[in-house]
Amino acid sequence: MGKQFGAKRAGLKRHKTPDKFERSAVARNRKRVKHEVTRSTSPTLPAELSGEDSSGGAYEEMSYKEPTMYDKLLTKLRSSNKSVADAYQRRQVAEDDETDGTESFSVSEQENSDEETDNDSLGIQEPDMVGTEEQTEDAETEDNLEASDTDQDDDLSVCGPSAVASSSFSKHVEYNLSKTEAEDLSKKKWKYTWEVSAADVSNCKWVGTGECFLKDADRNSNYGLKQKLYKHWLDVYKTSGGNDFHSSRQRWFFSLCNSYRDILHSEKKPFYHKGLEEDSNIMDAYLMHSLNHIFRTSDLVRKNDAKISKHQESTKEEILPGVSFLDQGFTRPKVLILLPLRSTALRVIERLIQLTPATSKVNVEYIDRFYQDFGSEEVEGDEEVEEHLKNAKPQKPPKPSDHQSLFKGDTRDDFMIGIKFTRKTIKLYGDFYSSDIIVASPLELMTKFGKAAKNKESDTDYLSSIEVVIIDHADVISLQNWSFLTSVVEHLNHIPSKQHGTNVMRIRQWYLDGFARFYRQTIILGYYLNPDMNALFNHQCVNYQGKVKSVCEHNGVLPKVLSQVRQIYERFDADSIAEVDDARLEYFAKKVFPKIKDSEQGGIMLFASSYFEFVRLRNFLKSQNASFCLLGDYTDQRDISRARVWFFERKRKIMLYTERIHFYRRYKIRGIRNLIIYSLPERKEFYPEIVNMLEGSDDVACTVLFSLFDKLRLERIVGSAPAKRMIKSEKGVFVFC
Repeated sequence: MGKQFGAKRAGLKRHKTPDKFERSAVARNRKRVKHEVTRSTSPTLPAELSGEDSSGGAYEEMSYKEPTMYDKLLTKLRSSNKSVADAYQRRQVAEDDETDGTESFSVSEQENSDEETDNDSLGIQEPDMVGTEEQTEDAETEDNLEASDTDQDDDLSVCGPSAVASSSFSKHVEYNLSKTEAEDLSKKKWKYTWEVSAADVSNCKWVGTGECFLKDADRNSNYGLKQKLYKHWLDVYKTSGGNDFHSSRQRWFFSLCNSYRDILHSEKKPFYHKGLEEDSNIMDAYLMHSLNHIFRTSDLVRKNDAKISKHQESTKEEILPGVSFLDQGFTRPKVLILLPLRSTALRVIERLIQLTPATSKVNVEYIDRFYQDFGSEEVEGDEEVEEHLKNAKPQKPPKPSDHQSLFKGDTRDDFMIGIKFTRKTIKLYGDFYSSDIIVASPLELMTKFGKAAKNKESDTDYLSSIEVVIIDHADVISLQNWSFLTSVVEHLNHIPSKQHGTNVMRIRQWYLDGFARFYRQTIILGYYLNPDMNALFNHQCVNYQGKVKSVCEHNGVLPKVLSQVRQIYERFDADSIAEVDDARLEYFAKKVFPKIKDSEQGGIMLFASSYFEFVRLRNFLKSQNASFCLLGDYTDQRDISRARVWFFERKRKIMLYTERIHFYRRYKIRGIRNLIIYSLPERKEFYPEIVNMLEGSDDVACTVLFSLFDKLRLERIVGSAPAKRMIKSEKGVFVFC
């Protein structure tokens, strides 16, 4: 997949806005979307946060006299816009007036008033744009603002005004983080103080920091959702056959997301691995959370626009009457969804459109172009493959079902699309600075970073105000290039290099103080947990609200090994995680390779989990003049075919094989008599697949190397209880049959 890093993506150039998308076309495209919203029993969550997290509801007075991140921001913005200094002075005057007794409005009051008007329109401050299309979009937004003031009330909360006033959104954005708290968060060692059993998943539980906020939810509430979103979600749920939304898994996980805590769900069954129900439930939950966050943000901005307009008409002044009107970030995009493949992006965006209320998606612009760019991709040589299959004898599918499901459709990993919500329209392929949601792959964002570094006119400031990050299918991303994902997260919430049409008088204080990363919610979803995911969650996710993660006991996959093979696990010692790679190679060179070298028997497969280990083993085998062939991540198809023949015919004694190529190709290697697993696979189902490739009943062997730092992989394969014993035992060799 790495060879696509420099590939150009022709699908994201700006096009002239087409005529409004007809309802018949929407209906036609909707047929492609699967309506599989399912149900199951699970514990419930409250819409309100714990007392500890909601204690900071009141604003503290802030001083700009001492140097802060705000000064750095002004230094940058003044170079691009001379009016910024004047805006800053007006903001200081406004805050001084407020301390002298100027009346101000709280965020809660504005949200309370929000519910009395139509929330269809979006009034977030637009950047200055060039071109006919951009001017048209700005004009449409202004029309929406004017129309929304006269709209009829259709969004009253089920619980009444009090529920709105205490929403998780308002609590989250109102809290003023002090400099001391920010410093503590930067160096904080998170302690998980509570745990709750996951009633719908056996042997699993949720653990979290701070006080436990999991309580019985009020079934008469809307769980923190805007009423329009709540009603539509209920309709979708009932249409799909659900009968108890309040106890459903999707409702429960939404409440978890709505707490605005960082979440690590490392046991999510993906749609391609016998887990379509759970995967769809969780996807619906985080999509509804994203929509709710965007709609509440836009309603707050729109309502403030109306109040400011009235204030200026009455006083003939441009001064804002209080800090309650600080409702924006540096740029508009608030939600970033990171996905590995175009096919998964297609599935997520289709569902996002489905979950958007009908009144907000009368038009879905560029939907045909979207299906053209993200739909199924025809593979060259299909006719030859079909002809071969016709002539072949009837057999089982050549690839496992999960592989066929995951790699069905467009498997390219270079994509990025902006999604903008206006009063009645969903605009796909929006300018990134005017979009609300950005759906992208880490690879494409890395390409953008590279272009911005070379071209001063380019930048990625649209990532400066991201408030919700969702990393779905993190396990698949880890098999692409995890360092790309880490770089993307590090680029978030930086002070922008340009103004981008920002109204500096309305930027939230925690953006100006450089605290945005402490307010950002990060949701990591994956099929399994590895050290890279743990490191990202522990060090890059520093949300002041706290953390929640899933923890499971594993039964292992050894019973899925069909052949009667003696599996010998050999433990080697390493003092630290930084030394484990060297210790592994040293143990292999001194304890394992001499037996291979002296043996005349061929059919030896060396399995390595990572490409780094693959390169180290390749260089070592070359230094020993060993007879070997390669099936690596970047091996040419002709070389792969040649290597498989050489290995089967014993022309090469050793085959070097990686987990990544098995993930993408799922080859069935013939001729294996001796399997040496240099490092355990991350994906537990790969272990029995590879061991079951051993041929013959006599003289077959399987050797596995592991250390203390392989605990996560080891417990997924042998089981949690045996893994603990194997790591703590004084013995160093263990046998499974």
